[in-house]
Amino acid sequence: MEEEIQKKKKKRVMVAIDESEYSHYALNWTLEKLHDTIFNSQLFILAVQSNADLGSAYASSFGSAHFVSTTHELVTSIQERNKKAALALLERAKEICKMHGTEAETITEFGNPKEVICEAVEKYNIELLVLGSRGKGAIKRTFLGSVSSYCVHNAKCPVLVVKKPD
Repeated sequence: MEEEIQKKKKKRVMVAIDESEYSHYALNWTLEKLHDTIFNSQLFILAVQSNADLGSAYASSFGSAHFVSTTHELVTSIQERNKKAALALLERAKEICKMHGTEAETITEFGNPKEVICEAVEKYNIELLVLGSRGKGAIKRTFLGSVSSYCVHNAKCPVLVVKKPD
């Protein structure tokens, strides 16, 4: 009971990671620069399994006579691959945390990263969200969108965007 009360009192910080060097830089930066601030916090690391590959799976099997079974097998295969990649990312993140003397709870979710991150902020009552910045230029951000920009405007908590130096 006492442990549950302590968990509820702790600040809740989430670092969202992906396969990029920018998100791992943001995790390292957070653990180094904010160590004293988040030392007694509950740290969450989120990896999102993107659904972007599923559209191409449907498109590539659409002309097939065995559309349903082929698509199902292809989607299952892609989901399994994405799950393995997410688990590997989280294991790497846990090792980074261990090197800094910090424990973290790992989470993996499935969907559009920017939406999933904002939903996870609410679901886990996060008080600070940390994201890496890929450093896209204005044109790329306009056409491709930016996860960090979306989260800054839509997450229900403060968002810290960590930019990796050039």
